[in-house]
Amino acid sequence: MVFELTGYETITTELRHEHVLVVTLNRPSAGNSLNTQMGHDLLDLWNRLTADAGPVRCVILTGAQEKIFCAGGDLKERNGMTREQWQKQHELFERMYWTLVDLPVPVIAAVNGHAYGGGFEMALSCDFIYVGSHVRFALPEVGLGIMPGAGGTQNLPRAIGERRAKEILMTGKPFTAEQALEWGLVNKVCEPAAVFDAALETATVIAGNAPLSVKQIKKSVRYGGQMELRTAYRFEVEAYNHLVETEDRYEGVLAFNEKRKPVFKGK
Repeated sequence: MVFELTGYETITTELRHEHVLVVTLNRPSAGNSLNTQMGHDLLDLWNRLTADAGPVRCVILTGAQEKIFCAGGDLKERNGMTREQWQKQHELFERMYWTLVDLPVPVIAAVNGHAYGGGFEMALSCDFIYVGSHVRFALPEVGLGIMPGAGGTQNLPRAIGERRAKEILMTGKPFTAEQALEWGLVNKVCEPAAVFDAALETATVIAGNAPLSVKQIKKSVRYGGQMELRTAYRFEVEAYNHLVETEDRYEGVLAFNEKRKPVFKGK
């Protein structure tokens, strides 16, 4: 089964409450930084969930320690890389990030520590973000002679607006969880110890809803946002129409009339 995942070196997976998959970045001694092996591990996981999510209806992505969610790319591993090695690694990372963005099931980032560089971009690639009050975000690549290359220059301005995003990108300066909330970047700021539980509570609610409906909503928001409005309306209706003859739609209406909780099967 897709949720019986073993053998990953840099991440752990655990199924919670039957339908919620918890994915933990697990390189705490290296700030959960993204190295080549983590790129392979995450790409494999996202590909498997895309092909067949099995019982998984929502994913929580978090880090293995409370100080750092993900410090970004592993600069120790990158030190001394040739141009060809660097580009090959980055192409792997690109595939991994884009597969995460396109994942059919929703992904909640439970950011329980600082998220810098590629770690921040990973959180931005999720559907929404819960964050600890102690957390700081930054895209410091400009001080390293590079720039964000995993969606940072695109996902950030779409989340908070172009002017503020350009300031963050061009200065590389960190900002706080409260600022992120004020700017609409994150959904909720929690006490550090409560971040995961808050994300799990929301993930459990999502997992209890009709999974085909959740998938169609995610697709409609993502792709509709790239379209002219009238075309996006039509795209939304097409997504809606895919749900009309599903077993879950019949079950939802029947359960409402029978005054009971629906039992959704994703069919």
